[in-house]
Parts: sequence; structure tokens; C-alpha cells
Amino acid sequence: MIYAGQHLKLIQLESQLAELVLDSASSANKFDQTTLAEFHNALLKAKSANLKGLLIRSEKNHFIVGADITEFLTKFNLPLDELNQWLKQATDIFDLLEDLPFPTVSAITGYALGGGCEAILATDYRIVDHTAQIGLPEVKLGIMPGFGGTVRMPRIIGTDNALKLITTGSTNSADDCLKLGLVDAVINDPDQLREAGLDCLKQAASGDFDWQTKRAAKLSPLQLSKTESLMCFNLAKAMVAQHAGPHYPAPMMAVNTIKAAATHTRKQAMLIENENFITLTQTPQAKALVGVFLADQQLKSNVKRITKSVSPPKQAGILGAGIMGGGIAYQSAYKGIPVVLKDINQQALDLGMKTAADLLSKQLSRGRIDQAKMLKALTSIQPSLDDKPLTQADIIVEAVVEKAEIKQKVLKQTESISKPDTVLTSNTSTISINQLASELARPEQFCGMHFFNPVHRMPLVEVIRGEKTSNETIAKVVAYASAMGKSAIVVNDCPGFFVNRVLFPYLAAFNQLVCDGADFRQVDKVMEKSFGWPMGPAYLLDVIGIDTAHHAQNVMALGFPDRMPLPKLNLLAELNHANHLGQKTKRGFYQYQTDKKGKLQKQTDDFVDKLLIEKGIKPNQFSEQEIIDRLMTPMLNETLRCLHDNIIDSAEAADMALLYGLGFPPFRGGAFRYMETIGLENFVKQADNLADLGPLYQVPNAAREAINQQVNYLNNAESKL
Repeated sequence: MIYAGQHLKLIQLESQLAELVLDSASSANKFDQTTLAEFHNALLKAKSANLKGLLIRSEKNHFIVGADITEFLTKFNLPLDELNQWLKQATDIFDLLEDLPFPTVSAITGYALGGGCEAILATDYRIVDHTAQIGLPEVKLGIMPGFGGTVRMPRIIGTDNALKLITTGSTNSADDCLKLGLVDAVINDPDQLREAGLDCLKQAASGDFDWQTKRAAKLSPLQLSKTESLMCFNLAKAMVAQHAGPHYPAPMMAVNTIKAAATHTRKQAMLIENENFITLTQTPQAKALVGVFLADQQLKSNVKRITKSVSPPKQAGILGAGIMGGGIAYQSAYKGIPVVLKDINQQALDLGMKTAADLLSKQLSRGRIDQAKMLKALTSIQPSLDDKPLTQADIIVEAVVEKAEIKQKVLKQTESISKPDTVLTSNTSTISINQLASELARPEQFCGMHFFNPVHRMPLVEVIRGEKTSNETIAKVVAYASAMGKSAIVVNDCPGFFVNRVLFPYLAAFNQLVCDGADFRQVDKVMEKSFGWPMGPAYLLDVIGIDTAHHAQNVMALGFPDRMPLPKLNLLAELNHANHLGQKTKRGFYQYQTDKKGKLQKQTDDFVDKLLIEKGIKPNQFSEQEIIDRLMTPMLNETLRCLHDNIIDSAEAADMALLYGLGFPPFRGGAFRYMETIGLENFVKQADNLADLGPLYQVPNAAREAINQQVNYLNNAESKL
């Protein structure tokens, strides 16, 4: 033993070789401050130990999952000169590894991400087993590689390939890494990985492999002609501008960093990377995206805590075989949980099965599954016109028409034929869980399970607790959602629950703004391009369905008559009356035509314009900021009310629900993060300036007090991890 720490050890082998074994005292290897310091100490010991070669491997199922962002985040808040000093010291450790006076080999199993990837890039050879997943995902946190990734990656796999991997933050399989030249060999049997790594090291140490030439390429400028450089970086910038857009500066900064460093040796290139990395750490996007990461980790931790004493169901049932029911059935079967898809109408069953089959076919055509998995998933969905197959279900999801009396009847009938311990849930998006439970014999075994459409794409499931819902029921439903690959957030019952409750004030504000003369097309453009929503409010309503939104609007008006009454000029009611239901009828706020690929493309429509003229409403001009403030203030206000009313239990959960359920722009981090970014006092002033527009714009006193508790939002999120 040459060196031993808490998280790794350096062991002397025969023939003057050594292995640095990563074996963290925690569940996974990661570069926290302690591990990084031990890594440095081990390398110093190796350098002075008269070795002829070093193998780096992991004793765990993963190599290094990345840096510990919860620790390094505190570094981002340091004065810039201190942050720069720390970063330089960290990158010097990876340079030390690369400069060892003997060959180095990394043997990689499982994840080698972020700092873990940058560590293996500093070695001379990289041998992986078939489980390896390698990548630099830092742009997803609003930053870029900071331990030499932008310097070494292009010099190993070429500039074009490196730009694609770094700017997308993609994680790559063992075979893909071999094709790129990122690794030198793939070993099929993980048990043989160490021996393969040692064999490579011995050949390098004996001079059979020219490791010095491989290393020299990483220390030198990139070998690009002026023409190649111009084409390469201009194309990369165009691609980044198209896919990342102006709201995400990290990918473009990575391109500019690699370009600026292209003509320099490693030493100067590292300084350029250090400087640009620090610049990104100070952006609001980095703070927001890191906040999303931390909140997501908190969400996963909550799920583990809630479900620790239960297992996912072995058999599920779905009541209602429309597009939604078919989507839920597909998701369950695809994730390995057999499901009975029950309906009273054969045509509906056929539609549900077709929905599932079409989704599986798409997975097959994209190479994500093979024929065997497709057949297994499809045959694990049992369509039925009869209740009998449901008697063996551990959990049943009701997804029939959104009418309380029908849902109550279906749920009561299903409860009567189900097992005593079967959990019943409703996929309702608006109807009170307490109301639906009122006629059940076992209301403690019932809750809401609100999926979002399309089910296979939307990651959120709202699990709605009723007054009598038991903790065990919540745990079982969260476990089912997790087994389906969904992020479950538990909320309490109220009209609209959480997501729809905060969405409809936003939509009400949109109706009011258009009735005040705004062009809904301009509003959509501002909210998409400037604010960052995936869809503006008019387009969103067309996708949801005008009839569906109109129904929910009525539910919200009944539930919150003071804040969300039906407007005098109700655009949803007018469109619904004209049967302009959005994409389902190919007319709503917009018209829709099918392109050659079968996708609906929106085009302008003058129905709303004519309606406004008939009502005597004159066009009015609003600035981008006025549009954003008028639409977002009611949503933010309602989010604050939901936290204060205990509909949702934390700011982190609220933000993740909005990101996963509505597509809230990730670079803004969610409602609470957005309020923190613009300044909580500024938000209150903004709302007060708009208060004459109605109750939705008025910040309640209780919420004003709650605002003060959110000032340390980020620190609170960190402390819970």
C-alpha cells in the first residue's frame, strides 16, 4: 500500500506498476473536496514512487459519477479571485495526472461523467466494459467542463466530435465511445476489465505502445487549418444557436472556449477554460439550472423516503381506453408492469391498443427497443370489456370522461369487484379527490394520480392526497409512478390541484390581455422567444383542446370565484361554441394543416380578430415586458398561495412540478427561482403596480410573509440533500 484515504487507495503491484482504486465510503464515487484532495495526494505519491505505470479503476459499479455539485456550488459564490485560485488548483491536479513520468490507463465501468470523464481524458489509455457511460453533461447545469474537458476532448476525438458532445452534454455508450476514438478498447465481460487494463499498461510500460506520442497530441495546439477552423466553429455556432438559443449561454461559451484555445498549448488553453468557466458560474442561468438539479435530487430523495416500505405493483388496471388510457397502459407495460385496459366500448379499446402499439412502433423504429421487447410490452396489455380481469389488479387508474358523476359511478363499481387491498386512483385533472371519494367504502385506499398528456413524454405525475387517503396508499401510488419512469410529486386536494391551479390564472391573464387589445400572436411570440415557454398561451390552449380547457376553466371558476370568475368576454367559450377546439378540429386560435410527415403545422386564423372587432375592442400595443409581467404575475401569485395553503409542501417541489408538468423554462428554474432572480421585493412592486387589474394580481399578506421565507431558497435546497 503506497497511499490510503477514505475514498481511494494506491496499491503497489508487481513490475513497478501500481493501481489507484476508487472506492468511496459513500454509495458512489464522486469528486467532492475530500476525494479530490486524496486524488491529488495519491498522484503525488505515485510520481515519487519510482513506478513504471499506473492503472486507475473503480471498486464500485461506476467509475466516477461526476463532481459533487452541492459542495462545488459554494465555490461559485466565492470572490472571483478566490474562485479562480481554487479552479486553477483543481485543474493542476488533472495536469499532474497527465504529466506523470510513466504511462497511465483508466479502466472504466459504469458512469464516467463530468469530472470523472475529465479524469480519464487525462490518462493515456482508456479501456471500458460494455456498461460504460461517458460524457460531459455540464452544459445541462448552465456551466461547461472546468477540469480540462474543453482542452483534452477535442485533441482526442477531433474538434467536430468534441463540440457535439460538449455542447449537447450527451452521455455515450461504450460502443459509441469506441467509434469516436474516445476509448481504446471495449471489454464485454466486466470481470475481465481489470486484467485488460493491466495488460494495456504492461504493454505501454514495456514500450510496445507509444504512449508518449498519444500524450503529446493532448499537450499541443489543435491541428486545424484556417479553412477547417472557420468551417468547424461557424457550423458549431449555427447549430448551438438553433438548438440552445439565446437563453442558454453555456453551449456557445464552450464553442468559443475551444475556438480560442485551438492555437494554444495545454497551459494557455487551460487558462482560457478557467476564465470562461468562472464567467458561466456567475450567470443566472447557471444558478437556475443548478437549482433545478438540486431540487430534482431532493425530489428523488423524497420518493425513496416515501416508498421505502412498499414495492411497485405486479399488476395494474386502467379504466377508460381512450388516448389517455392507452398512453398510461403503454407506459406501464413498457416499464414492465402488466396492465388490464378496460372499457365498455370496443372502439375505445381498439383506440387505446392502437395508441400503445403506435408508441411501441416508434420506439422500435428509433432503435430503442427490439422486436422481442415490443412484443412483450404489447402482449402485457390485456384489453377487456369485462371487469373480471381487474379483480387481480394491485392498483387501478380511472381515466374515464372528466365528469364527476360518471367517475364516481365507475370508481364505486370497480371498488366492489377489486381485492381488499387494491389501491384506486383517478386520473382527473380538476375534480376534487374528496368529492370522488365520498361514496367509496375504502376512501383511505383512494387518491388522485394525474398524468399529463402526452403520457409518454411528460415526466410529471401529480399524486393527490384526499382528506382520508392513507400514507400507505400514497406510498404505493408513488412507487407505481416511479416504476413507470415518472417523477411523482405529492400535493393536497383543491380545485385544479397544484399544476392546473397555477396554470389557469396565467390563462385568465392571457384572456384579459387579449381583451385589452393585445395580439395573441404577439403574446405567443413573446412568451416563447423572450420568456422561454415551449408554447405561448394561445398555442398551448389549442394543444390542450379548447373544450378541455373550457371545462377546467368552469371548475376553477366554481372553486375560486373571487379570483378566477368567468370573464365577460370569454374567448374559450366563444371558440368552444364555434367548435373551434384547437388541434383536434384543426381550428382554434390558429388553423392547422398536416405536413408531409403527418405533423400539424399552425397557420394564422382570423376568428378571434373578427370576434374582438365585433365586441368593439380596438388593437393595443404592449411591450414585451408588459406582456410577461401581466401573464406571469398571476401564476407566481397563485404559486405562492399554494405553498401558503399547504397544497404543495416546498418551493423546490413547486418548481419541479412546473418544470415537469408545464414546461416552465428550465433556465429560469421554476416560479420561486424566477422570483428570486428578479428580486422578491421587485416582484411585489411589480404585482402592486398591476393590482388594479383584479384579485389575481394582488399579493395577499400571507404570501408576502411567505416571500420572506424564500430568500434563502438555494441554501435551503442544498441543506436538504
